[in-house]
Amino acid sequence: LVAIGVTAALGSIAITSSAESQVTLYGHIEEGVMVQKQRTLPAQVELVSGMDQGSRWGIRGTEDLGNGSWVGVILEQGFSANDGTINDGSYGTGNSGFTREAILNAGGDWGSFAMGRTGALSFTGSRSILTGWLFGMDWEMGGWSAYVNSPGRMNNTITYQTPDFGGFKVSLMYSNGVGKDTSQWSHNTHYYGIGIIYDANHIRSSLIYENLDWKGSKYGNDDHNPVHGDQNQLNFGFEYDFGSWTPGFAYQWSHQKNGQQINMFGINAKIDAGGGDLLIGFKYIFGKDTSPYKYANGLTGLVAEYGDNKQRLWQIDIAYIYPLSKRTSLKFLGSYSGGGKSWNNDEWLASKFNGFSPSVGQIYNGYQLMAGLSHSF
Repeated sequence: LVAIGVTAALGSIAITSSAESQVTLYGHIEEGVMVQKQRTLPAQVELVSGMDQGSRWGIRGTEDLGNGSWVGVILEQGFSANDGTINDGSYGTGNSGFTREAILNAGGDWGSFAMGRTGALSFTGSRSILTGWLFGMDWEMGGWSAYVNSPGRMNNTITYQTPDFGGFKVSLMYSNGVGKDTSQWSHNTHYYGIGIIYDANHIRSSLIYENLDWKGSKYGNDDHNPVHGDQNQLNFGFEYDFGSWTPGFAYQWSHQKNGQQINMFGINAKIDAGGGDLLIGFKYIFGKDTSPYKYANGLTGLVAEYGDNKQRLWQIDIAYIYPLSKRTSLKFLGSYSGGGKSWNNDEWLASKFNGFSPSVGQIYNGYQLMAGLSHSF
């Protein structure tokens, strides 16, 4: 489906002479300095590409078909501003193509439809409807998915969204492009998502249910989650715009057979301050991990064997975004997390293996400080 969508999309882009067609080249680049410290590891200082928005460039094209109908394309490629390499790839994308998004879409009075590669309903992308967490998905530790195995970008997706009914819209999404695709439908991991969003009267709210069956792991073609089973996830978000400030609430329930089974709560607010936006947020997570084995990233062999380990975490995030112009902003972030129960052991184990440092999503006891410049074009 991705190949078909991209081919058809490039064909539509070539119709630049039509008065009804529009093609836009756009992009976003962020660079900053991050300092992070974990309790058992020395502080690290590094240059990072993307803070609350990943660096990317893309093409949008639309054609008016008349009678309120249209057809369009979104082709978007992520990259690292540090070295120019491709970023935001995952299984099935390799090192080429449009790794963030590659969809052919159409719409009208009947709603909108899209096919190709995009983010899940609870992730990020043109088809996402996640609300409630004003920090979004990409603020490193501050992102909504930083501590759980949330659906991300997927190949071979089909999405439909209804027309607006008094502020309400319903979204449906399916994908068999999670993990390493095979020619046999029954051997792939499948994603199913349904959500409803309300956006009117100063309110933005959404309720999203998603399922990942992880069938691919049974056939050895899915190394992303080889020991985990069926995963169900529910996200609820609510925001109210008072004008000078916007409070938000977010909740996630995630239950995976032989995996994480957690509840995550978030309260946050965006406040007009000093000509910019001040964001303050607090998250609390509790649950357990029923994985039969645990592997550390990049290490071979068994690191720890455990069952039904409880997990606890609290985190506070503070960010400030100051616009220098309509396209350029200064950005700052400070995050601190305190983990308990089994997540204390994770940090200890990581520190014992050749100086191995956990990924950003595994900093259970520590802090991050970031400062950088953001520009859109």
